[in-house]
Amino acid sequence: MSEPTRVIGGHKANINNPRTSEESKEHSRQVVEELEADPETQAYKEDRGGAKNEGNVIGGHKATLKNPNVSEEAKEHSRAVLEDKGAM
Repeated sequence: MSEPTRVIGGHKANINNPRTSEESKEHSRQVVEELEADPETQAYKEDRGGAKNEGNVIGGHKATLKNPNVSEEAKEHSRAVLEDKGAM
């Protein structure tokens, strides 16, 4: 089987793609729901460390603060996260 997190990511991309049909999006929603509930997926995530790469998370929040296309609400959230992590 392919890495379940990559399969989930592909289906999530399909869900957010404006060029795919509603039928296709509904199928992807069902697949994502099934895979996220699957014990094998949970075990895979735990084996891979479970958590996101902290450096990437911090970098993403810092990028949010500098992005002019991001809402003030999102920037406030990123500031709070960065303060909690001692990265500000």
